[in-house]
Amino acid sequence: MELDLSPKLAKKVYGGNGGSYHAWSPSELPMLREGNIGAAKLALDKNGFALPRYSDSAKVAYVLQGNGVAGIVLPESEEKVLAIKKGDAIALPFGVVTWWFNEEDTELIVLFLGDTSKAHKAGEFTEFFLTGSNGIFTGFSTEFVSRAWDLDENVVKTLVGKQSGNGIVKLDGNFKMPEPKKEHRVGMSLNCEEAPLDVDIKKGGRVVVLNTNNLPLVGEVGLGADLVRLDGSAMCSPGFSCDSALQVTYIVRGSGRVQVVGVDGRRVLETTLKAGNLFIVPRFFVVSKIASPEGMDWFSIITTPNSPIFTHLAGRTSVWKALSPSVLQASFDVDADTEKLFSSKRTSDAIFFPPPN
Repeated sequence: MELDLSPKLAKKVYGGNGGSYHAWSPSELPMLREGNIGAAKLALDKNGFALPRYSDSAKVAYVLQGNGVAGIVLPESEEKVLAIKKGDAIALPFGVVTWWFNEEDTELIVLFLGDTSKAHKAGEFTEFFLTGSNGIFTGFSTEFVSRAWDLDENVVKTLVGKQSGNGIVKLDGNFKMPEPKKEHRVGMSLNCEEAPLDVDIKKGGRVVVLNTNNLPLVGEVGLGADLVRLDGSAMCSPGFSCDSALQVTYIVRGSGRVQVVGVDGRRVLETTLKAGNLFIVPRFFVVSKIASPEGMDWFSIITTPNSPIFTHLAGRTSVWKALSPSVLQASFDVDADTEKLFSSKRTSDAIFFPPPN
């Protein structure tokens, strides 16, 4: 059975007047299950508070829009309170407890991409809430909670009875949350829009790669990531991951066209990508994108914590430039002049190509 690689939008799972939680389902995007990848988005309105929770999956969080505050508690560690803003990437290993808060008018939107190989369900995140109507306090009997936390049973009944929210609540505008500390960002997050560029091609595009060098915590997550910004009408060179890593891509801004070629030289996907789309390129399949005139940005995770190894099929470093002329002539069944014309093109190291003049 052929896999459906067409890009999909997230669907709402739960929410209320404080915000909402959206996820991509492996029933609609089968490559999530095949690749053991989960994907979800959290959207918080003003004063929206995402209650403390932990997950069955290691993740990378990426702030798509807005500013806010995140609370992060690594196993057996103190709480770190981070100011977060658009472009921030945060590594969230197994066992980490998080909460999220938005005190501004602009909606705060956070993307989560992660590994579900150890999750309850392949291709889906399962969250465990510490509080709320579906939190752990509601599952234990009053006796167990009373003894575990050394509380009077009447206090326990108050704690459990007050928890009416499910996952996300809206706080009173006068309620004061913990103030973020600048030093807590160190080693916990990296702003991909402000970090040094790994690739910068004039009128082509720019790349920032998130790996164990600039954010060591991704080593514990087991994933790498990158932010790619493709200029208007520019092209991203056809290429494939040659270290068996999956490419999971979320379109952050703009739009463009994509083609994916798989086994036996068959084009398995040709479509238009738009902001909000998520799509996955299988291992070793070749992918190329061309941005619309407005350009296109995307955030991707790679299923390896270090810089992925890509083979590009155009440009000076492509495999075509490495093959000898006679091999190219024989392979394409062309004369020497045609081979020379082919080999003389794309002589730069660029992986992004500006639009034709």
